[in-house]
Amino acid sequence: MSRLLLSFSLILLSFTAGAEPFAEGDFNIGKGMVEKHCIACHAERFGGDGSAIYTRENRMVKSSRGLLAQIRNCNTMLDLKWFEDEELHVANYLNKTYYKFEK
Repeated sequence: MSRLLLSFSLILLSFTAGAEPFAEGDFNIGKGMVEKHCIACHAERFGGDGSAIYTRENRMVKSSRGLLAQIRNCNTMLDLKWFEDEELHVANYLNKTYYKFEK
């Protein structure tokens, strides 16, 4: 029985291993949150519409895990009080728009 359970668990893990990161986040909600809370600060620091923070050559975020960590850092530093699901909305939007991390 335990072998069957282990095999089933490994099969499930193999399906989720290649899954799109932040799939549980909502792109449109994330876009609205970025526009409301992030653009002004990023534009002030990087000029233009602020998107250079995501596309600059020496960007700090290099993985999906790093993206979520940076979002959580901004959430804390700016005292936005976002819940985890809201962070995932922002991560979904930023990843699909700028980063394109696959896992």
